[in-house]
Amino acid sequence: MIRRLWVAAFAAPLLAALAGVTTASAEPAQAVRLKYRTTAPQARHFQAEPLFDLVNEGSSPLPLSEVKIRYYFKADSAASEYDFACSWARIGCSSVTGRFVRQTALDRYLEVGFTSGSLAPGARTSDLELRFNRSDWQNLNQADDPSFGPDQSSYADWTRVTVYRNGNRIWGTPPGGVDPTPTPTPTPTPTVNPPKGGVFFDDFSYTNSSDPRIESRKWSVRTNSGGPGIPGASWRKANVTFPTVGGNKVMQLKAVTDGTGAGTSQSEMLHQRKFFEGTYAARVKFTDAPVSGPDGDEVVQTFFTITPLEADMDPDYGEIDFEYLPNGGWDLQGPLLYMTTWETYRPDPWLADSTSTFRNSSHAGWHTLVVQVSGGVVKYYVDGALAAEHGGKYYPETPMSINFNHWFIKGGQTGSTRTYVQQVDWVYHAKNEVVSPAQVGSRVAGYRAASTTFTDTIPNP
Repeated sequence: MIRRLWVAAFAAPLLAALAGVTTASAEPAQAVRLKYRTTAPQARHFQAEPLFDLVNEGSSPLPLSEVKIRYYFKADSAASEYDFACSWARIGCSSVTGRFVRQTALDRYLEVGFTSGSLAPGARTSDLELRFNRSDWQNLNQADDPSFGPDQSSYADWTRVTVYRNGNRIWGTPPGGVDPTPTPTPTPTPTVNPPKGGVFFDDFSYTNSSDPRIESRKWSVRTNSGGPGIPGASWRKANVTFPTVGGNKVMQLKAVTDGTGAGTSQSEMLHQRKFFEGTYAARVKFTDAPVSGPDGDEVVQTFFTITPLEADMDPDYGEIDFEYLPNGGWDLQGPLLYMTTWETYRPDPWLADSTSTFRNSSHAGWHTLVVQVSGGVVKYYVDGALAAEHGGKYYPETPMSINFNHWFIKGGQTGSTRTYVQQVDWVYHAKNEVVSPAQVGSRVAGYRAASTTFTDTIPNP
């Protein structure tokens, strides 16, 4: 009782005296709101699919690089390992990171972070569509996951997921109400810029798709049936031509459809499978509308590298894609330029293990597309600007072929024929060398100044 009276008598004057003293103050708590929903409400499923929407309700900007979101779950066993992926994000998957942290053998959390960006007062991230799965692709049990909400089919405030700013919790309650202090497993620093090893360049100075130089230079014009595209569609050799544009020969890929499989023909030209790390580049002309017939088809115009899929979820599969969808597709409105890096997939029933970044704007016209594959990181550039950066398990493990194709996602309106074209001016690859977009342009200009239409010093497999 005496102690309480002393506090009452002296605390207020003491605080008043200290009020005039300048001291370092703690960073004020940022007002945020975290909304959650899931697209995988099953208790047992091949992957968890938490979706977040973070809202800045404070009066000052919120740097996303200072923010971490933690989703808590129970591991299926002490030995279970997990893989993270960002399926889609309005702010761009290239700025979203994910890592798994052990609290105990079974108690884990997915910590989502950001490499860049800021939320103004009242702004939100909008959709962060995330997913994670067991590394062995066995079904995981979500029923006992503390952050899991099977009934959350639409966004709602969710305090079972926590948000931290610079290590201080600003939203939600962790399991047990206590913040853990785990020690994450360090990530090894990859080796960059491996030794050089040859170059490949072609400016497509061919007469037609039957030019014998195409085969002698290890290109193939596809004629075999199968995906991707509309079931029953053909891949026509005649759809690959080599017109002169602006004084240079270009490769032209034509795609034609009347909305039916039988009335659809697509096109593809691919090189042999011998390319791996280094720099890939091509100058590509995308188009937003058909050269004849009504517009509106979900058509895909591409530049990509790929390793064949030998079996469902083949761990040696790899694919690096530029895909332009002028009219959208895959349930998204166009125009869209996708940059996707693949770990693997299963065709039936469909299951993709990939990560994508996209630009939701028209890219009609000529563009220089560059991909750098080195040191565990895949970097995509469009016209000299970095557009996406992927890594981790999505980094390719095996040699790939270089491909260009032009195809339809699905049949559209029937009764009229539509013809779309995509053009490619040149393609370039530097083995085991990181080449900047500006350097690529300089090297291609050098080849043309020397009237070099083709060179390949990369060893055959």
